[in-house]
Amino acid sequence: MATSDPPLYDAFREAMAEVCGPVTIVTTMEDGRPHGTTVSAFTSLSLDPPMVSVALDRRSDLLAMVQRTGRLAVNVLSADQELLARRFARKGADKFDGVAWTADDGLPRLPGAIAWLRCTVLPVIDGGDHVIALARVDQVITLPGQPLTYHRRRFGTHVALRDDLAVDA
Repeated sequence: MATSDPPLYDAFREAMAEVCGPVTIVTTMEDGRPHGTTVSAFTSLSLDPPMVSVALDRRSDLLAMVQRTGRLAVNVLSADQELLARRFARKGADKFDGVAWTADDGLPRLPGAIAWLRCTVLPVIDGGDHVIALARVDQVITLPGQPLTYHRRRFGTHVALRDDLAVDA
């Protein structure tokens, strides 16, 4: 829903399209069923303790489940998982139908994801039409590969400009 200032809304939307973001599928389990949604508003928050933040649409079913269970997993998608990202971006409860996944400590993990983070949800913060879930990272699994990114409303991946300028962050 647009703000009361349509030019600002449009300008902000265009400006944010210039920001390259990671593509993740945030998952949880409820009543023995896996649930998930595609999220690009995900970032690291703290190293000590390890924490991340995830922004979820306040109307999403997944948000309500995450708040009830107090747990979520972040599947950081690889560059070849665009179709999976599109599938989980749509509405509906059948996103996992026909999708391979495993339960890892009771949370869905998608094969091929270059990182998987099992998290405990801490406080949530109001963020306008989204809610920001702060989460403590309890387990991490990483695999080699290139990340799937989202920029200018298109999927892509990261390409390093020069290998000799790697920065530890």
